[in-house]
Amino acid sequence: MQTIATACVFQCRLFFIALQFFTRLPIPRWVGFESAWLHHASRYFPLVGLLVGAIAAAVYWAAASVWPAPVAVLLSTAASIYLTGAFHEDGFADMCDGFGGGMTRERVMEIMKDSRIGTYGAVGVTLLVALKCLLLAMLEPALAIAALLLAHPLSRLAAAALIWRLDYVRDEGKAKPLGQDMSDAEFLIASAGAGIPAAVLGAAGFMPWLSIALAVAFAAVAAAWMAAKCVHRIGGFTGDCLGAVQQLSEVAIYLAVLACAGQAALA
Repeated sequence: MQTIATACVFQCRLFFIALQFFTRLPIPRWVGFESAWLHHASRYFPLVGLLVGAIAAAVYWAAASVWPAPVAVLLSTAASIYLTGAFHEDGFADMCDGFGGGMTRERVMEIMKDSRIGTYGAVGVTLLVALKCLLLAMLEPALAIAALLLAHPLSRLAAAALIWRLDYVRDEGKAKPLGQDMSDAEFLIASAGAGIPAAVLGAAGFMPWLSIALAVAFAAVAAAWMAAKCVHRIGGFTGDCLGAVQQLSEVAIYLAVLACAGQAALA
């Protein structure tokens, strides 16, 4: 029994470490910190995403009770960005700058390391956030809430897949612990963190199974395409690449859900 309790406490520590790394939310003092924990905490990235999605969905629901859907979407998006410190959006902007402005691997890595944002990054992240807001605003409120609960954990699973399959290529930086290999068992746990919420949404009738299946397919295609780009340009991934994959996969999921909602312009 003591062994089981110790294992459970360790798993809780890993979840809180992931929560601390990817959000502004406070964690209990008893958790402590060891750099090795961050490497193993990757299994709980989708679960952190579920919490972020739940808070974003709660803000959307509260706002939609008072204001029109576009206002609720903007407030929800602002809440999620504040909650995560624009961590993933920053990675997407850095990758846009690096891949857009760098001609060699060394130059791409140098640009992505630069904290300043360039034209590619500014345009890319503006269009990305605008597209996310537009897609969510065009969904029925109940479906938009379900989409938030689906997209946040699933898109983080897409990012975790890069840790699982690719090599980390930067020698220094805060994301280095993520660059160690992720075991099959850890990825299975991460998959459960995204798969269980998706199954609940489908079983409860909050989202059609076709929408969920298409969302998974779109996220997988987005992640595979980004992974191929990363391997081709820099030979693996960095922390910025993880943020970019999460953001692109999230948008891909919203696109899939809206496609199944039957609102095509030429329908």
